[in-house]
Amino acid sequence: MDQTSQVTGRPYSELIEDGYIIREFSQDLSAFELVWHRDKEDRLVEAMHKTDWKFQLDNEVPTELNRIFIPKETYHRVIKGTGNLKIKIWQRG
Repeated sequence: MDQTSQVTGRPYSELIEDGYIIREFSQDLSAFELVWHRDKEDRLVEAMHKTDWKFQLDNEVPTELNRIFIPKETYHRVIKGTGNLKIKIWQRG
């Protein structure tokens, strides 16, 4: 089942809460939708619950998705685990 947002074309739903971006990835999305990408600003990403989803920076091995700093313009991706994934993102330009 394809869970990509019909509004944004991205594999997550998103809302802004207390100055943070809250994103939720469905367990029903295809792992192929989680592509390597980079962002235009530094980000601090934190899982909002215990999860077996993984995070990977370019040229590094996948790690647990706890609290991760992502420098701007650095390729990275999320690796699908079980259940839904909900993360909190703080970004700075």
